[in-house]
Amino acid sequence: MKLINIGFGNIVFANRLIAIVSPESAPVKRLVQDARDRGMLIDATYGRRTRAVLVADSDHVILSAVQPETVANRVYTKDQDQIQAERGDAADDIPDEDEAPVR
Repeated sequence: MKLINIGFGNIVFANRLIAIVSPESAPVKRLVQDARDRGMLIDATYGRRTRAVLVADSDHVILSAVQPETVANRVYTKDQDQIQAERGDAADDIPDEDEAPVR
């Protein structure tokens, strides 16, 4: 279960996201308006300018005040952390108490 911060303490499940897009294009604006009309829009901008539109597999559309690249990097970083944890790589970076650091 990967949780991603989309700004102002709001969190979404990363594995439920289909797309993270910029809100400037007309098709995305129509997507947001359609979601608003259907009651499937979640506004997590806290009144700030919308910088990213997240589309979930549940047909919800989520507005965020964080740049799309930032959200994507958070998803990517979480994926890399999980892969390292599964392989045990993260533990290899921490020296044991009795090991001297390598210089």
